[in-house]
Formats: sequence, structure tokens, C-alpha cells
Amino acid sequence: MSSDPARPAGHDERGPEVLRIVPRVSRDGAGAAATAWPPVCSTVRAGSATVRVAVTGEGAPLLLLTGIGANIEMWEPAARHLTGRRLVMLDVPGTGGSPALRVGLRMRGYAQLVTQVLDALGLDRVDVLGYSWGGALAQQLAHQAPDRVRALVLAATTPGLGGQPPSPWVLALMSSPARYYSRTYLRLTAPLLFGSSPRAAADSSHGQARLHRPPSLVGYTQQLYAISGWSSRRWLHRIDCPTLVIGARRDPLARPRNAHILAATLPDARLEMVDGGHLFLLEDPGQGCALVEDFLRDQDAAEASGAPVEQAGAGSRP
Repeated sequence: MSSDPARPAGHDERGPEVLRIVPRVSRDGAGAAATAWPPVCSTVRAGSATVRVAVTGEGAPLLLLTGIGANIEMWEPAARHLTGRRLVMLDVPGTGGSPALRVGLRMRGYAQLVTQVLDALGLDRVDVLGYSWGGALAQQLAHQAPDRVRALVLAATTPGLGGQPPSPWVLALMSSPARYYSRTYLRLTAPLLFGSSPRAAADSSHGQARLHRPPSLVGYTQQLYAISGWSSRRWLHRIDCPTLVIGARRDPLARPRNAHILAATLPDARLEMVDGGHLFLLEDPGQGCALVEDFLRDQDAAEASGAPVEQAGAGSRP
């Protein structure tokens, strides 16, 4: 992949550079094409932060928010299955190619940063897929800026405090970014942390991307700070956009009960449980991405017809 274009210090021109890599298509996604990989990356200014972004594919925009410490390139397995969408990805500050923040933010601050990224990309309203830590950020975004979120997908995530926490040793392993720096450490901890086989976690495209672009220690610590003590339980019932909640039955990090809590509290939610661990969307992307695509197609059809989508069904409630 070619290196990101250089940007002069203090330069704050947002539109032309980014919009050249964000093809405009009709709202219904007419003319959508298969997802190209690797994506073209650029940078945008979001307040005082410099954020590395990538946009690929054509169609209705789908914002992908990923887990703690993760980078754009780790989305590859899922991105290749999410066709017919304009995928919008970013490295939060301190991960991938984005410099760490000078002062850490709470989740509310990260949600504001995401809206600034959307502004810089000229995107008024998007579908949002939040994965793990990114699922918490997606909830915060939908709560804080509901007019920017058409539909929400929450995968392998939790409502924070008030949900079911992982075991103490899982929390201890999560406190360190060592799995991003050492293949051996990743192999050793993947079964406990993700419910993954060592090979699936380390010897895969997303495993290689994890090791190739590790987060900075400062950036990882800032993400831990943002989510410590965070909870969506007080306002989760007020998020009224259509939501797909996907939980994994063998997930030791975002334990299965959290998916049930989210789906039972959100007023317009569909619940799906898959067989797999925390990294199911990367290790078995066909299964999870099919659920995402079916859900988003339902939203496309409802928007075109003006009729609401009925979420109730065999898998919709615990």
C-alpha cells in the first residue's frame, strides 16, 4: 500500500484532498461496486486532532468503528464481505497512522471527534457499525448526535458499567497493548482474551495488520481512560434508530449476556447470536457480514418506501 500523503504542519484544508477519494453516489447506493482493498488513506483535521481515514467502495456510507488499539487495515476480512457500501474507516488518535492526543478524551469527546471527521468528509448521515470498544463509541455517537446516524450495528460490545464484565484475568490482559507488539504474546493470550485459536488470531491478515501498525502506548492508555467508568445504561433506551445487535456465544471479552442487555433495552433492536469468539467478524466474516448486509438492506428498502422496518422476529429479542 502506498504511504499516506504528507500534510504540511498547521495545514487545515479539508475538502478537496479528501473528497477526491470519496466518490458521490445516489442515496440508494445506485452504481455500488465491490469493495477495493487496500483502501486509499488520507488525513483530516478533527478539532486539534489529526485523524487518518480511509474510504472505499460506493453506495450508502457505512462508518466502521473498531476495537481498542486497532487500525484501519485490520478491517480487511470484513471489508471484503461488505460490498455495495461506501466504507468509511478511521484510526482514532494514537492508533494506526493517527498521532495520539495531547490530552485524553472521554467517550463523549471521541464521539464529538467522529462527528468532526464526518463533517470533514462531507457526510451528513451514515450507518454505523461499532465493534468492541468501537461499539461503545457507536452508542455514544447515536446518543449524542442522533441526526447523524441512520442505523446502528453493535457487534461484540457492551453497555459498559451495568453490563456483564469479563473475568478479572481478561481485564488484566486487556490493560496491556502487548498483543499488538508480539506475535508470541498474541498467540498465548488469544484463547483467553478472544476465544480464538492462536493461529486464527496471529497468522491471518488482521493479525498481521495488528502487528504491523500497533497503537502507541499513550494512545492505548487514552482509549482505556475513555471507557473506564463509561456506561450507556442511563440513556440507552432513548436511542431510537434501528439497531442490529450481534453477540458471540464464545466471547470472553464482551460476554454474551451483554448482547441480550443491549437488545432488551434499545427500543428498536434486532438480536442475533453467532457461534464464535470476540473476533468473529474478522475470523468468520461471511456469517457476521451477511447479517449486517441483510439488516442494512432492510433499512434501504424501508427508507425507499417510507415504511418503518419491523424488527421483531425469531432472533430479535432475548
